[in-house]
Amino acid sequence: MYRAVTRNIEVKVTPRFLPERSSHEKSYFFWSYTIEISNHGQETVQLKTRHWRITDAFGRIQEVRGAGVVGEEPVLEPGKSFEYTSGVPLPTPSGFMAGTYGMVSGKGERFNIEIPAFSLDSPDAKRTIN
Repeated sequence: MYRAVTRNIEVKVTPRFLPERSSHEKSYFFWSYTIEISNHGQETVQLKTRHWRITDAFGRIQEVRGAGVVGEEPVLEPGKSFEYTSGVPLPTPSGFMAGTYGMVSGKGERFNIEIPAFSLDSPDAKRTIN
């Protein structure tokens, strides 16, 4: 698990390689990742946008920006959490992701929170290291 805290908002990420959705022969490797966002602060916040930087084993970077996550823009009251699972394919057996969520406070203040960098490793990637 990977973890970051920005302005009392915690983001935890748990990635998982999915061999059943991957093909070494086709250079297609797929991971799911589960993210839990917890509001440990005193103000209600809403997640409005996401910005991902996805890097493969060759250092190629793909940037993804969009509204919300999995079709939602969750509101997090103090003490509340939101969890979702999504996925990402890569053309290499390893890589990593990092990014930010664009948030809005109850008072209308816009700010970004960190999504911790997390590793995407398949069994194929581990074999090539040895």
